[in-house]
Amino acid sequence: MTEIELDILDELYFVTSFAEVTTNLKVEDKTLCRELGRLINRGYVKCFFPDPDSEVDYLAERFEDDCHKYFYLATKEGLLAHNSR
Repeated sequence: MTEIELDILDELYFVTSFAEVTTNLKVEDKTLCRELGRLINRGYVKCFFPDPDSEVDYLAERFEDDCHKYFYLATKEGLLAHNSR
């Protein structure tokens, strides 16, 4: 797991908006979007929209355009991978 992936998972112990993660990590939107997509593909993160209680399916073809609208949460698998480092 890369440092940026670990940093992202650090932010996602609770449902968190894209804007909040960007601000806390001081990372560019494009970079964060790419890394979140990778984590979602690995089953480490799930996304929510339009509110923090409504999980949505990950659609790779739309994710880059929509990633800034979502809320994110680390999955159990993501937390286990993060904490076993």
